[in-house]
Amino acid sequence: MKMTGSELRRKYIEFFVGKGHKEIKSSPLIPENDPTCLFTTAGMHPLVPYLQGQAHPQGRRLVDVQKCVRTGDIDEVGDPVHLTFFEMLGNWSLGDYFKQDAIRYSFEFLTSPDYLNIPLSRFAVTVFAGDGDCPFDEEAYSLWRSLGVAAARIAKRPKADNWWGPAGQTGPCGPDTEMFYWTGETPAPEVFEPENKLWVEIWNDVFMQYDKQPDGTFKPLAQRNVDTGMGLERVTAVLQGKASCYQTEIFAPLFAKLDEIRGLSAAPAVRTSSERIVADHLRAATFIIGDGITPGNVDQGYVLRRLIRRAIREGRKLGIEGDFTSAVGAVVIDEFGDFYQELRQNREKILEEFDLEEKLFAQALERGTREFEKLIARVPEFVAKKVISGKNAFYLYETFGFPFELTVEMAREHGFEVDKAGYDAAYEKHQALSRAGAEQRFKGGLADHSDETAKLHSATHLLQAALRRVLGTHVEQRGSNITAERLRFDFSHPDKMSPEQIQEVEDIVNQAIERKLPIICEEMSVEDARQSGAMGLFGDRYSDRVKVYTMGDVSKEICGGPHASNTGDLGHFKILKEESSSRGVRRIKAVLEK
Repeated sequence: MKMTGSELRRKYIEFFVGKGHKEIKSSPLIPENDPTCLFTTAGMHPLVPYLQGQAHPQGRRLVDVQKCVRTGDIDEVGDPVHLTFFEMLGNWSLGDYFKQDAIRYSFEFLTSPDYLNIPLSRFAVTVFAGDGDCPFDEEAYSLWRSLGVAAARIAKRPKADNWWGPAGQTGPCGPDTEMFYWTGETPAPEVFEPENKLWVEIWNDVFMQYDKQPDGTFKPLAQRNVDTGMGLERVTAVLQGKASCYQTEIFAPLFAKLDEIRGLSAAPAVRTSSERIVADHLRAATFIIGDGITPGNVDQGYVLRRLIRRAIREGRKLGIEGDFTSAVGAVVIDEFGDFYQELRQNREKILEEFDLEEKLFAQALERGTREFEKLIARVPEFVAKKVISGKNAFYLYETFGFPFELTVEMAREHGFEVDKAGYDAAYEKHQALSRAGAEQRFKGGLADHSDETAKLHSATHLLQAALRRVLGTHVEQRGSNITAERLRFDFSHPDKMSPEQIQEVEDIVNQAIERKLPIICEEMSVEDARQSGAMGLFGDRYSDRVKVYTMGDVSKEICGGPHASNTGDLGHFKILKEESSSRGVRRIKAVLEK
């Protein structure tokens, strides 16, 4: 069945709602309670606490379409496969149904004429083969056979291929079963060999049934869960018989806008790497800004700035000289704003950020060009081989955002060469330092419900309330990063805080701690939460029911993270640093002292 991405999204939700699942809204791209990742990278990411036993306000059967961003392979984007932003369809059983229903639901949705209508002749699956730790997944194998899948179309695979988790060294994990579609023009071979690239994975059902122990053994999990994932863009391309998701209607309006900006009278037969990069990066950037991030020099802001500036560079290769990113961003908003209403709600802000970043990048290029000219002026004319060192080329990139390709191009115009090997070495050293820093910054995670993390999490609520009292009600959370050692809190505010303001905020938080206020959690509807005066970034962000944490008359806030039971348990609150995070966003780092 050839269907659009929007139709696939709608049918998926419709199917699982019909099976007793509650539709939940996509969580933001910026993890609210997880310091281990800059962005939400998978459908299961926001649901980790519930997969580990915490009760979900919407119940035990859930379905969603989760916005995701993966940045580990940004440099690969431009080929026909990689995407920075993507949508992940998922259905979830939190201690409710298990393998039998999960596999039957998957099979029905994939093969039913009312849904994807995939014929068995193009269908195959993998199951966990078993090893010395855990047995062969006989149950999954038998279920697929009972549904009519031939034994030759069921491949038994090792842990490397058909096992999920745990997220850390210990915790929930289990086998999975993956579903594949034959994309070849000839009939599919009778024997399924996953290594054949014409077999494309389209869905994955994970069965969390084991708990890995510190000694490496596996015990049955008290709450067995099902976690599934289907990439919307990939499956749309497969169902339409396209070799790439860039050939589907998902990207067509973005390419059409690029053609219009370039003054092309007819669409090119094949889209270039530059066109794909521009479409992908500006789509991702639109969603990231829509979730409250602005371009900056650290963390999510740095990634956002890199995406926009790389798109601008590739646009120049396409012959686009003027500003264009907001025009493409507007198309993204128009195409996706019906389902992701935060895009429409933040339309003006999104387009303003694109325009401003293009102006700032133009200034950066001007400064970088001046610095480039200084570099080449220092090389004596009588030197036979004129070379810009890799170290200097990286300096231009790191300090001024000056693209390496532009350095090479300008060097060539002046009769210079650039030491690419030296540049690559400097870049890799920078990446290694960034990774090491990230490993130190991003500890803990959604699964961390330790007492220390719960206390710091509660302290962020008091901090936000204090900031709003001292700075004004324009203050809103723009992200948080909490480990067992400290908290980091990003908030909307245009100016650097004075020492007096910082001290006043500290005092307000500590006064609330000294009052030993009980921290009360209530489940209620979003509307009731709004009416009660709870803090929250309303709009279309939350599911129908939410948790509201109240701390006396100081703080009332929607939240899904772990909390202490009384403010008196927190200790002494101390702000270590207040600094800029990105444009219009400040950052506070703080600890709780015993």
